Amino acid sequence: MFGKGSKIYAITTGCCPKCNEENMYKDTNPFHLSKIYDMHEQCSHCGLTYSIEPSFFYGAMYVSYALGVAFSVAAFIVSYVFFKTNLKIAFIAIVVTLIVMMPIMMRLSRNIWISFFVSYDKNWKEKLSK
Repeated sequence: MFGKGSKIYAITTGCCPKCNEENMYKDTNPFHLSKIYDMHEQCSHCGLTYSIEPSFFYGAMYVSYALGVAFSVAAFIVSYVFFKTNLKIAFIAIVVTLIVMMPIMMRLSRNIWISFFVSYDKNWKEKLSK
């Protein structure tokens, strides 16, 4: 379920969603902010072009919004419910969480977005040799 060939594996590792062999990003560290969006043009193993159409990853903004809401709710619950803080501290916890997790959310949203459109193909090697 979480190994190679699953969508969860491709989303969490940032590898090619078709073959799960190569990382889509030139720099695997999302906290190198100047290189956060630097992606390979296509997979060197299966040949999948990552930008399926011009401005393809603009759709990832919708996923990023949903991730931001999820992280905000989680930060609020942890801060307000578990640590019993006041609303002001809970708001600060949400802001800090969003700032710290922004690079990870940006990469995750791109990974999720491309995984909507590209599925793992266990026979990618045979199709490539034809």
